[in-house]
Amino acid sequence: MVQETRLSVTDFILPLFVMEGQNVRSEVASMPGIYRLSLDLLLEEIQECVDLGIKTFDLFPNLPESKKDKYATESYNPDGLYLQAVRAVKERFPDVMVMTDVAMDPYSSDGHDGVVENGKILNDPTLEVLGKMALAQAQAGANILGPSDMMDGRVGHIRQVLDEAGYHDVAIMSYAAKYASAFYGPFRDALDSAPKFGDKKTYQMNPANSREALIEAQLDYDEGADFLMVKPALAYLDVIKLLNDNFHLPIAAYNVSGEYAMIKSAAKNGWLDGERAMMEVLLSIKRAGANVILTYFTKEAARLL
Repeated sequence: MVQETRLSVTDFILPLFVMEGQNVRSEVASMPGIYRLSLDLLLEEIQECVDLGIKTFDLFPNLPESKKDKYATESYNPDGLYLQAVRAVKERFPDVMVMTDVAMDPYSSDGHDGVVENGKILNDPTLEVLGKMALAQAQAGANILGPSDMMDGRVGHIRQVLDEAGYHDVAIMSYAAKYASAFYGPFRDALDSAPKFGDKKTYQMNPANSREALIEAQLDYDEGADFLMVKPALAYLDVIKLLNDNFHLPIAAYNVSGEYAMIKSAAKNGWLDGERAMMEVLLSIKRAGANVILTYFTKEAARLL
């Protein structure tokens, strides 16, 4: 009766990895229990999740190097794996919410979130690619777009592109405070999307900065974001609270792959009670102020709840 914070299955978004092929289930070595799935098995997985009450899914593509190029052209190919997957999920499960990832790195031969020239990330040319990608995802049936690239002005550009094409009801969940974190490693394994050179510190945030998160979030708010996200979650609970205290928008937090892997590996070694640690972490993220939690624990937590 007096418990202040409660978790619900509807708080969660489950990230899923789709890959080419038929009847393919490839475990991500650094994320025990998480798989890259071909489209046929992806649909089966979503059916299992829907039966547990899970309503929202964030799709990410794992593409072969042969499909990647400097300008991420595969990202808006209507016949490509990713957009086919979005259409297939919406056709089979019209009532689920499909979130998509708007960023170049899964499709880029450079492995960066932006167009690269002479070793530098070019902000404005990247916006043109992101706009094409966002429109293609909306046309495929996406409900929520997640620009994860951290280019300046991308939320405003994407909102303009969507509105001009009549997609006023497609929401934008901005990765507003995305830090240059060590906790993304397993995710990059899952997508084979690690940068081919350098790092992402020129466009992701410095882990030492919290006031900067308010500036980044304000920009995205002004440009028309519908949700503001903090990523990662566990090392940035203070930033989640900061955004929740200062913005009257739903606040999301991404409980990222490294955070998942830490608990899983500790539990596997018998160092932690995995279920208790999982629920404590998810509760802490919600207690800090997140209305929405993207987490690889979604399915396990849903069973417990």
